[in-house]
Amino acid sequence: MTEATTESQRSRGMRDLLPDEMERVRAVKDAFAATCRAWGYREIRTPVIEPLHLFTAAGTLSPQTLDRVYSFLDWDGWSGERVVLRPDSTIPAARLYAEHLDGGRVAKLFYSQNVFRFTDDGSDREETQCGVELIGDTGSAGDIEVVLLALDVLARLAISDITVGVSHAGIVRAVLAAAGLSAEEQGAAYDRLLDGDMSVVDEVEARLPQLNAPLRLLFEVDGAGEGFITNLRGPLVSAIPALAAPFDELESVVAALEEGGDAPRINAVLARSFEYYSGIVIRIESAGQRIVAGGRYDELIGLVGGKRVPASGFALYVAPIVAAMPEPAHDDQPLSIALRTQDYSAPATVAMYAAARQLRSAGFVVETVEGMHMASARNVIVSGDGSSFQHEDNRTYDSVEALIIALNAGGAR
Repeated sequence: MTEATTESQRSRGMRDLLPDEMERVRAVKDAFAATCRAWGYREIRTPVIEPLHLFTAAGTLSPQTLDRVYSFLDWDGWSGERVVLRPDSTIPAARLYAEHLDGGRVAKLFYSQNVFRFTDDGSDREETQCGVELIGDTGSAGDIEVVLLALDVLARLAISDITVGVSHAGIVRAVLAAAGLSAEEQGAAYDRLLDGDMSVVDEVEARLPQLNAPLRLLFEVDGAGEGFITNLRGPLVSAIPALAAPFDELESVVAALEEGGDAPRINAVLARSFEYYSGIVIRIESAGQRIVAGGRYDELIGLVGGKRVPASGFALYVAPIVAAMPEPAHDDQPLSIALRTQDYSAPATVAMYAAARQLRSAGFVVETVEGMHMASARNVIVSGDGSSFQHEDNRTYDSVEALIIALNAGGAR
């Protein structure tokens, strides 16, 4: 006999999902898919393995992100291609669009799939994402739609304590470009800002002697609504005219969200994928945890081989949403029945499975082999000839139909 081991055989950074958690994950995916379909979106899926060059093309992912991909050589005879486990879903969706759907019409797509990234801090290396991509020239209406669609999904899941953050990637780009930083230097400076290194602000201010307002108002303070944008716009746009267009786009989206009762917070530094976001950026949190992130990426499809097509989208992070979901209500679950037969002869077994089929068609959960999750099931014994059904309350019914009527009426509960 082999001794049981207490050490997990799972790969580091990977997770098992047990039945109860899997039910909650499925509830998130089902609510997400149902909401997307109700908004006119259609489902896609991209391969788990993609060529590495898709993610290195024209800087679609930063060197820091590429350092964390799972890559290996896909052998083909004596030659091979470097491939990766999908580290991101938006870039493969952009490739899919460029190769199959670029016909000039707006594509409304959604997916539910996993991404893989190497980590050394104990966090998950495999992450389940549900995502939406709205590809086509939709303007600010598209930016507003993806925010409202994300909020609709969260409402369906009864997620509370939600904070909506909105920004515009062009704001940081305009400031860093005005300071004379190269594209590579801008990416490095943005990463430092994300890590909370506010010394970047001092360095940029030193390069902008014409600036009369402290940049810390922009990078350190978040505020609500159009009024906050107006307070930032005046002193900053006069010193950096390139900020006018991003502020205009941000203001139009914020105004629409406020009008609908969803007052967002404005924060200049939100996006984690600075490499491809080009416009409005969104981040939704619940109890301080990021549960939705996304934004506009007008240049990405052109970078992966297609024509330049405007696009916007978001990813919904399943694990923190499962943690934020309220406890499921069990009183609306279908009644479970443990169906057995007296002697398990061939006729009795056939009769039992025929009865199980009818009960399942009527909406009941029926087990004919005892499982570990059926403790609350109602026990029903099928007679040897299949002519009667004895419920655990000792009532006997002479047909499946009579049993179903009693169960639905509560008489056999």
